[in-house]
Amino acid sequence: MDPEEFLRQVSLFHSLSPEDIERLSSSVRTQSLKKGEVLFHKGSEGTVLYIIKKGRVKILLPSRSGDEVILAIFSETDFFGEMALLDGIPRSADAVAMEDCELFVLDRSDFLTFLMENRNAVKSILASLSMRLRKTDDHLEDTCFLNISGRFAKKLLELVGTSDPEDDGTLFIDLALTQSELASMIGATRESVNKELRLLREKGLITTVGKRIGIVNMERLRRRVH
Repeated sequence: MDPEEFLRQVSLFHSLSPEDIERLSSSVRTQSLKKGEVLFHKGSEGTVLYIIKKGRVKILLPSRSGDEVILAIFSETDFFGEMALLDGIPRSADAVAMEDCELFVLDRSDFLTFLMENRNAVKSILASLSMRLRKTDDHLEDTCFLNISGRFAKKLLELVGTSDPEDDGTLFIDLALTQSELASMIGATRESVNKELRLLREKGLITTVGKRIGIVNMERLRRRVH
């Protein structure tokens, strides 16, 4: 797929004319990442916008003890890194490749020029920032008011998204996550997540195949959130 065709699928660029897309595609460059490679660290200067062509990238907050909190996981056609471009403040988190990735990269000067010339793109950026802020608020609320069982059930329901069911009705999460990664997404320990997985399997709510998790009973899992 050529850059122009791909960029048309990115929500940020939906309002652009074919001429704008063509001009923008001439400004982007490509970058590859290996699984586990760090794209940028918290505190580093933000000079580019990233758009994922292939693969997945996790945005995380590291701690001195070596633990991490995963704030978001981005996949194909998602964009990230825009906040540092807009406010000029260093990156607020780390970005790490969860698998081999291919990215499109747009430099700050080209990005800001693009925004100044496209009012609808500014609206898309604001909508994206608003949605991500709301997710942060939801995460904080969950941490304060839901126990680990509730937080874990809610995260599984969020991760399964709109996946297509298997022949038996099982909905598999389209992302292989380690127990440590799942724990970091809900503010829990790996041991707690291991215990929850075992309990949910025993109750017949989920099934596991390697690192993949399949939801067998959505309704009963939803009840655990409250």
